[in-house]
Amino acid sequence: MFKATLRSLTAHKLRLALTSLAVVLGVGFVAGSFVLTDTLNATFVRLFKQVDGGVDVRVRSRSTFTEQDRGGNSSKYQPVPEALVERVRQVPGVEAVTGDISGFAQMVDRSGDVIGGDGPPTIGAAASQDQRISRLNLVDGRLPAESGEVAIDAGTAKDAKFGVGDRIKVLLRGPAEEFTVSGVVKVGSADNLAGATLAIFEPETAHRVLDRPGTFDSVDVKAGGVSQTVLRDRIDAALGGEYDVITGEKLAAQEAQEVSNSFVKFIGIALGIFAGVALLVGTFLISNTFSIIVASRTRELALLRALGARRRQILVSVLGEAALTGLVSSAVGVGFGYLVATGLKALLAAFGGNLPESATVLAARTVIVALVVGVVVTVVSSILPAVRATRVSPMAALRDSGIPSGGHVSAARIVVGVAFLALGGAGLGFGLSDGDITLVGLGALGILIGVAVLAVFLARPMARVIGFGPARLFNLPGRLARDNAMRNPARTASTAAALMIGLALVTFVAVLSASIKVSLEESFDRSFAADYVVTGRGFEGFSPELAAELRQLPELSDVVSLAAGQWRLNGDTTSLTATELSSFARLFNLKTVAGTVPPDDGSGLMVEEEKAKSNGWSVGDLVPMEFATTGVQQVALVATYERSDFAGEYLLAAADFERNFASRLAQIVVVKADEGVVAGRSRLAMAPVLEAFPNAELKDQAQFKASITASVNQIQGLITVLLALAIVIAVLGILNTLALSVLERTREVGLLRAVGMSRRQTRRMIRWEAVIVAVIGAVLGVSVGVFFGWAVVRAIHDTGITTLSVPGGQLLGYVVIAGVLGVLAAVFPARRAARLNVLAAIAYE
Repeated sequence: MFKATLRSLTAHKLRLALTSLAVVLGVGFVAGSFVLTDTLNATFVRLFKQVDGGVDVRVRSRSTFTEQDRGGNSSKYQPVPEALVERVRQVPGVEAVTGDISGFAQMVDRSGDVIGGDGPPTIGAAASQDQRISRLNLVDGRLPAESGEVAIDAGTAKDAKFGVGDRIKVLLRGPAEEFTVSGVVKVGSADNLAGATLAIFEPETAHRVLDRPGTFDSVDVKAGGVSQTVLRDRIDAALGGEYDVITGEKLAAQEAQEVSNSFVKFIGIALGIFAGVALLVGTFLISNTFSIIVASRTRELALLRALGARRRQILVSVLGEAALTGLVSSAVGVGFGYLVATGLKALLAAFGGNLPESATVLAARTVIVALVVGVVVTVVSSILPAVRATRVSPMAALRDSGIPSGGHVSAARIVVGVAFLALGGAGLGFGLSDGDITLVGLGALGILIGVAVLAVFLARPMARVIGFGPARLFNLPGRLARDNAMRNPARTASTAAALMIGLALVTFVAVLSASIKVSLEESFDRSFAADYVVTGRGFEGFSPELAAELRQLPELSDVVSLAAGQWRLNGDTTSLTATELSSFARLFNLKTVAGTVPPDDGSGLMVEEEKAKSNGWSVGDLVPMEFATTGVQQVALVATYERSDFAGEYLLAAADFERNFASRLAQIVVVKADEGVVAGRSRLAMAPVLEAFPNAELKDQAQFKASITASVNQIQGLITVLLALAIVIAVLGILNTLALSVLERTREVGLLRAVGMSRRQTRRMIRWEAVIVAVIGAVLGVSVGVFFGWAVVRAIHDTGITTLSVPGGQLLGYVVIAGVLGVLAAVFPARRAARLNVLAAIAYE
């Protein structure tokens, strides 16, 4: 039986290749996600070991914060006093000590464009006060020694073509300043810190431009003659346990882990999701393939049974063939995954993720997991066909017919399909009622699987309707194509289901994106009373000085600055928006429920009405807000407001924000022109101010809405491209199914040719069968995707996405594209069918 299994595999190499490709793609992304995340983790561990190599102990404040926002306004740790450096210096075993400062500092190139900020941060820092503990390796020049000097990272120097002695403009939280480049530095062996730009100032200048008067972020220590742990314990004891004291080794591990948890983990999860989708689609291809294989080998299996083979041996033979296919495919998939990871790593480097050179990591765990996943998916997909193979009677060896493959649907299939639909529907219902998006997603997945399993009941009537046009237009080839699609609804449904899954996800993304865009546009039209919006050109924000200068212009009536930050309440970290409350309420049509909105220079916290009720707060209560910089502060609740698409749940007065955050960058500035001032005049008045802030961009209402739409489109496009992998596998499934069904119907095709069907008609018959199957999958996928879009929009209604929008033209395009893909998938099987030797086909078997 083992020899028979091997012969079956080697005798059908093309069949093996097509079946394997689905496994290769799915396993490749599983392996690729592991390889890439392992490589990035190893790279960051190595990088931070280099960065922190001179630090034996770090002293910093204790913090309960575990998150950091992208606006540059939140920090996990409170600053420490400057005097702490001298206290630490007195501890026995300390060889060198320096205070560390970092903050926002974005450089500008010679053409006036900002450098960096599109992903990795733009960092300003202080040069080490003691070179024995410096993190930087000097490449050229020297470290800054005067207030007008700056050292820059080698990556910026290389890309922007700056050298020692050049003048460079640096954007800061306060007014921008110009400095002379005194030196070029590397971080360890890397040109920069994982793509982040570095501007290094002399210590006193750093205190001033980074807004850290009299404080440091932390204190770094180099040991002299003692181990890191011994020195750590001595410093901790000397400071009375007042601060968090950790070893340099632990510091490097923590910093690498933080990057891994935020950036690397996200990449791994994203790749894992797409790998799961690819494998799910692949299961239909694999199951279909083995079903056709079993049907085409009926006489062979019957002869084996007649010669004494037991049912168990037949089962093991078919499963063994699947296991060998899965093993070979998974091995190839590991190699493909390695290439995927290498390519993605190069892509990260191209987008500014300038990491130190490191070898790609292929861990034994990656190989084992990939092989297990590939083999298990392939074997599980082949179980039902294998069970059907055991039911072949020895008497079938005396007949020409294969296993009947028509309309019979097993009770098990019905039970499984109904169970998935019921569980999915329940999960979706509970998720919608509770607003739980995770439960909605799980429910949608259950429904998707249930529809795929039960699609057999829809295949025949849908094939009849969809095939009506080809049958009328193309006569005999069209009618035969429709009949072939209807003859075996289980096979048609299984082939179409693979395409359905891919198109359902793509359709869902399209519907959700369209709904987000329409909802945002409606929110702007309903609640946005401003004329202009100033946004940052990157993720970090820009100096609040911009808003202050705009307020001096007589052409403008209102200028509102919005900043983001984080705070803690009862141990939970949450976000807030800081702004000038009175102007914000006016420009965003904020409707207050209780209390009074304070003036722009006032103090206090405003809370969304339902959030205030859930916390048991009333106007006048003091809210214990814990900030990383200042600790717990009692802030008065001055007003509550109705839910707003722009306000979020917490609005903090700008004055309170100024007191309680170390960095205070603006993310958005909203501007309204004075009455009677024409648009062109107000825009011209703002132009000179904007020129001094090249990291900020002015947009009118229409431009701002268009930019948001463009951002949504970019995300949609990226996800759709990744999901296209599932569609590729589904098209391979159509190709594989048609190719194998042509082989299975060799005698039938030969008879058709013998009674007068031309080669052209034969090709048309196969092509239209593929189109019918593809359109069935597309119609099901689009229908299910629209339903999922509706469900998710309902679930996230409270976030401001309130309007369901179905892009009909785009979805119709998906159906047309599916038909075209069906034609392309049928090219090879159609040519093969047309080239069959008529006499040989009639004598087949």
